[in-house]
Amino acid sequence: MIIEAQGLARTFTTRKRTVEAVRGVDLTVRAGEIVGFLGPNGAGKTTTLRMLTTLLRPTAGTAMVAGSDLLRDPVGVRRRIGYVPQAIGVTAGGTDPNCLVSEELAIQGRVYRLSAAQAAERAAVLTDQLELTGLEDRLCKTLSGGQRRRLDIALGLVHSPLVVFLDEPTTGLDPQSRSNLWDHIRGLRERLGTTVFLTTHYLEEADALCDRVLVIDHGKIIAEGVPDELKRQISGDVVTLSVSADPARAQAILSDYPGVREIAAEGRAIRMTVEHGEEALPGMLRALDADGITMESIQLARPTLDDVFLTLTGRSLRDDSPAARAEAGQLAGAGRD
Repeated sequence: MIIEAQGLARTFTTRKRTVEAVRGVDLTVRAGEIVGFLGPNGAGKTTTLRMLTTLLRPTAGTAMVAGSDLLRDPVGVRRRIGYVPQAIGVTAGGTDPNCLVSEELAIQGRVYRLSAAQAAERAAVLTDQLELTGLEDRLCKTLSGGQRRRLDIALGLVHSPLVVFLDEPTTGLDPQSRSNLWDHIRGLRERLGTTVFLTTHYLEEADALCDRVLVIDHGKIIAEGVPDELKRQISGDVVTLSVSADPARAQAILSDYPGVREIAAEGRAIRMTVEHGEEALPGMLRALDADGITMESIQLARPTLDDVFLTLTGRSLRDDSPAARAEAGQLAGAGRD
C-alpha cells in the first residue's frame, strides 16, 4: 500500500470548546490508484489531508505514507509526496505572481535538492506533459486559471513523487478548463505511474476520475468503494414503466422479481428501485408480455453520487444550508476543513 492509516484523529481545542475534526480514520490506497476523498463541508476532508501530508500532527493514530512513517519520519514522507493545495479563485495558489513560470519550476526543484541541470530537465518534461510549453517566460500572474492550476500541479511533481495530494484541484475553473485538467490528472497515472489522492466537491469529477472513493462525514469514513458499485449498493437503479392498462396487476407481477428493492405505482406508471436495472429490465418486460400487459414507455435512471450522499448523510455534498455552514464554522480559528 502506498498509503495506510489506522485510527487517525485530530482534535482542536479553542477557548470555548473542543472540536473532534477527525475521529479515527482508517484508510488504504494502493500504488497507481486515483482515489477521491469526499464529504460535506466540515466533514474532516482537509484536516485528514493535512495530516497525511505532515502539515498537521495527528492527535492519535498512525500512518505509513509512501514507505515512511508519518510520525517517526515526516521528512521522509515529504521527500516522497507532492502536495497541491486548494486554490481560492483563479489567481490564488503557491506561486509568486511576479515570478516567471520557468523560475518557479527551477526554484521548486532546488528546494527538493535537485541540481540545476536536473531541475531544468524536470521542468522541461512537466511543461510538455501539462501543456505549459511556450509559457516559460510568462509571469505567473498573467496565466489563466487553468494554466495556473497546471503549474501548481507541475510544482507538486518536480521531484517525481510517488503520490500526489490534490486539494480541490479544479475549484474556480470553468467547465472547459476543468475537463482539460481531468485529462492531465489521468495522465499522471497513465504516463508517470503516480498515485493520486484528491479531495473534491464536484461529484461528476469523482465519477470521471476516481478508481475508488472514500466518503467521510463527522470525522469518520462512512463508505468506500468503486463509484458505480457504491451507487448501486446504496441506491440501486430506478426503472419506471408505463403500462396501457391494469397497473395493479403489473405491480404485483414485478414486486417479487429478483433484485427489486422498492416498487410503487402512480397512475399507470410503476417506479422501482432495482439492482443492475439494465440486466433486470429484459426479464421484466418478458414477464409482463407473457401476462398480456402492454408497455407504453420505459425509463432507466442511474443513481448519482449525490444520491449516495443523501442516503448516507441526509444532505448533499455541497449542502449550503445554515446548519451545514454552522458545522463547518466550528473549525474556524482552530483548523481548516
